[in-house]
Amino acid sequence: MKIKHLLTTLPQYILPHHALSVLMSKLTHCRIRWFKNTFIKLIITLYGVDLSEAKKQNLDDYASFNDFFTRELKAGIRPVALEKDAVVSPADGAVSQAGSISDDRIFQAKGMTFSAVDLLGGDAERAAAFKDGVFSTIYLSPKDYHRLHMPLEGKLTEMVHIPGRLFSVNAATAESVPGLFARNERVACLFDTEAGPMALVLVGAIFVSSVETVWQGVVTPPTAPSVRSWRYDDQNILLKKSEEMGRFNMGSTIIILFGKDKVAWEKDVHAGRPVKLGEKIAHLLKNV
Repeated sequence: MKIKHLLTTLPQYILPHHALSVLMSKLTHCRIRWFKNTFIKLIITLYGVDLSEAKKQNLDDYASFNDFFTRELKAGIRPVALEKDAVVSPADGAVSQAGSISDDRIFQAKGMTFSAVDLLGGDAERAAAFKDGVFSTIYLSPKDYHRLHMPLEGKLTEMVHIPGRLFSVNAATAESVPGLFARNERVACLFDTEAGPMALVLVGAIFVSSVETVWQGVVTPPTAPSVRSWRYDDQNILLKKSEEMGRFNMGSTIIILFGKDKVAWEKDVHAGRPVKLGEKIAHLLKNV
């Protein structure tokens, strides 16, 4: 572990994660014009946000910083891969890791893995569908588009809210905090697809004030003392490939899980690779 990563991470163990996120929520939803516009300009400058891609380019058209942060893109700015076997990126961001799930273990960083059972809320039956399957972890930076979309068409079967900490999810923390993605608060969304079960896990992080989905709205906050689950067996919530499924109010990470022998990542999908919403990142295997 790099010393500078350790020094960056250690203070996070004692920070009041959720209190800071509540404060950030108040700031990002502030509607005072001069404040929210100054905040937006600061983030554009610091992170190089390309506002030309946004549907709204006048800062006064955004009610709050959060409205800007979850901004809609111009129609057609993110073309969707047309191949029938294409699995597409659910977000703009960068691949943190991508590979195979070893039994139940998912690779986090050198020397560290975490459990699919833990990631999905401690239910072994829920995680069994992904044993020896594949995963990809995509990190969204502050400059990125923060709406999340479907890699494949899928029918929603279950949503699980798993409470936890809110460590940062950048590379330094991923290399320093054991089981990071199975420790942070997260919302796991499970779908039936032509590739079998698919999980999209929306992982919260420090200053992430909320995670929401298109079928429920805000899932967190508030947080909860224990795992909460919603089943959708009696509902027909079907989302098409590339259709919006949720969003982060402030940035974080999405983890994609598929079962064994269903999907293969493209050869150029590896740690550090930037990805754009809608581009082909994997393909269905012929036996699907």
